[in-house]
Amino acid sequence: MDIQLIEGHFSSADALDLLTQMIHVKIRFHENKISGQCTEEDIKSRERRIKQLQKDLFNIRELIGGKGGPVELKSVVAIQ
Repeated sequence: MDIQLIEGHFSSADALDLLTQMIHVKIRFHENKISGQCTEEDIKSRERRIKQLQKDLFNIRELIGGKGGPVELKSVVAIQ
């Protein structure tokens, strides 16, 4: 089953806002899991994932900021 989350053309500002909010939700998810009962290995894995998401967001900001025009976004969640 596929869920189409995002599909369309957005202004640079709207695209950046949408992607920033989605990444922040994912970061908060990992932070909440770290706050719960986790093994040290799980915590380190989640911390690495948070850092990667932060790097991805930085790169997204540079990419979209450099475009200046409309941005096409597509996002599908495939449930298997």
